[in-house]
Amino acid sequence: MAQQQRITITVPDGSFAAYLATPDAGNANGAAIVVLQEIFGINADLRETCDNFARDGFVAICPDLFWRQEPNVELTDKTEAEWKKAFALYNGFDVDKGMADVGATIQAARQQPGVKAVGTVGYCLGGLLALLSATRTDADASVSYYGVGMDKYLGEASKIAKPLLMHIAEADEFVPPESRAKIVETLKDNRHVEIHTYPGCQHAFARNQGVHYVDAAAKAANARTLKHFLSMK
Repeated sequence: MAQQQRITITVPDGSFAAYLATPDAGNANGAAIVVLQEIFGINADLRETCDNFARDGFVAICPDLFWRQEPNVELTDKTEAEWKKAFALYNGFDVDKGMADVGATIQAARQQPGVKAVGTVGYCLGGLLALLSATRTDADASVSYYGVGMDKYLGEASKIAKPLLMHIAEADEFVPPESRAKIVETLKDNRHVEIHTYPGCQHAFARNQGVHYVDAAAKAANARTLKHFLSMK
């Protein structure tokens, strides 16, 4: 059974909380995963995601990446008011500072007992950050679920030197078709990148209890993700 706790990570300009789920000692596989949030903060979906990774033997850490704007944000995708607040936080988010926090969380993960490899997985906003973790950090592997705004950062693609798995929703209402095509075209021949697209799926098709959840697609994507992380070196 996974063990959960709240930890604090310190960076030069402050400190922020992170949700930590750890596996039973007999089930630990020696790897950690940094789970990167959507625009809703560390909510029940992200905690469940961390707990699921811990049950599969991983240490899972989800950092509070909105802490500079408002610590401890916890929203859902169920109300208009929550969406409005989530978009305001997204629009106020500093990607470069956020990536510095991701890097600090990766290093915190490496300090966890028994951890020998660390990967990142991100959803929505976190999907972009997972892509950038493959270009800007020492993560051993990364997974991006329906990342938003990734086409703006494709100039960094040549820096990808570790395995990157990408899940792209073909009916993503937040990523225009031309942007999806540009992402696939730019990355398809990179030997470190594996891309899967999901026909008919909207944004956040793998969000636990999400309004656009698609069971078959989510299970397929999650199985690929698990295989990807189990092969980390």
